[in-house]
Amino acid sequence: MNPDMLSFDEAYEKLLGFVRPVREVEEVDTLFAAGRVLAVDQHSTIDQPPMDNSGMDGYALRAVDVPVAGTRLPVSQRIPAGSVGHELAPGTAARIFTGAPLPPGADTVVMQELCEHAGDEVVVNTVPRAGEAVRRMGEDVARGARVLPAGLRLSPQAVALAASVGLARLPVHRRVKVAVFSTGSELVMPGEPLPPGGIYNSNRYLLRGLLAGLGCEVEDFGIVPDRLDATREVLRRAAEGHDLILTSGGVSVGEEDHVKPAVEAEGSLDMWKIAMKPGKPLAYGRVHGAAFIGLPGNPVSSFVTFLLMVRPFLLATQGVSEVAPASMQLRADFDWPRPDRRREFLRARMNAQGGVELFANQGSAALESTVWANGLVDIPAGTVIACGETVRFLPYGDLLH
Repeated sequence: MNPDMLSFDEAYEKLLGFVRPVREVEEVDTLFAAGRVLAVDQHSTIDQPPMDNSGMDGYALRAVDVPVAGTRLPVSQRIPAGSVGHELAPGTAARIFTGAPLPPGADTVVMQELCEHAGDEVVVNTVPRAGEAVRRMGEDVARGARVLPAGLRLSPQAVALAASVGLARLPVHRRVKVAVFSTGSELVMPGEPLPPGGIYNSNRYLLRGLLAGLGCEVEDFGIVPDRLDATREVLRRAAEGHDLILTSGGVSVGEEDHVKPAVEAEGSLDMWKIAMKPGKPLAYGRVHGAAFIGLPGNPVSSFVTFLLMVRPFLLATQGVSEVAPASMQLRADFDWPRPDRRREFLRARMNAQGGVELFANQGSAALESTVWANGLVDIPAGTVIACGETVRFLPYGDLLH
């Protein structure tokens, strides 16, 4: 490995060490809080369930009143969800529905499938145990218990839990503000005529979509031509009011790659060159108070480095406490006989046989591979993989959000 290059793990830890989490907190309606990052621990305002209630449709009764299967009991009341019954007289049953409060005096619910209607009576065809099918007050969540920790990125189920314990508004960190632009005089927007030597700007669409998936506020500065003065001017504007400047292209060492010298002229460059494939020319620095990350121009390289480096950086900036993606150990249904000196991340997908297979073309411009795949296989530097061995798989489901 080139001694000038950081290992992937070194770069990852170093990048997270540069994070400056946003401090501003705002309250939002719980209905619109999904995807935001919780700023303060949240505690339940109630016991959940708030009362003893029925776990299913059936009949509420006293277990001692049914000593044998086939016992008949008069049905003294009907209690649908949302209503409250009266005290249950000994030797009677109440028709009850899921979620309805258990009437005073009852200690058991027998599911309706184990009962038979018989006029104004019910025949109970089982011997119930006391407490059966009853959800006790507070058994899910006790009043005052912590239900959601600070630093949690709120999922739909998390906001549902908040709502279930009476939390109408939630304190969240403000959204991270990202300025994004692409560099390259060869770039053309889709819909425009493609001149000789031109290419359509796919990275603009890629990065906008990835940033939206992470809940960022994005300002797009478009395409910047391959000129040092133009790059410096856009960097200055992009730094104003943004937490991060994110670029694609121009971070290599070619004569037309101006992002690196522009960042060094306008601020500082603290990290460059990572021993990963695809994605070696990934840069980090600061420009007039804003963080700067420069991604490679090749679309696959830009995609992979965003998922593995930019995503955890942004999540940590948002205040998320756990930023590492989940991984799986799967069987390799492929051979990888060509070890590289760099750590490789191969576009792959799980198959119906429980293994993982590779896209045939692992080139850094093969954008189709990112669509075909449903994750990345992580190959340590210098490693040969034989079919049937176990490999580490990073599913997209834990990398795109």
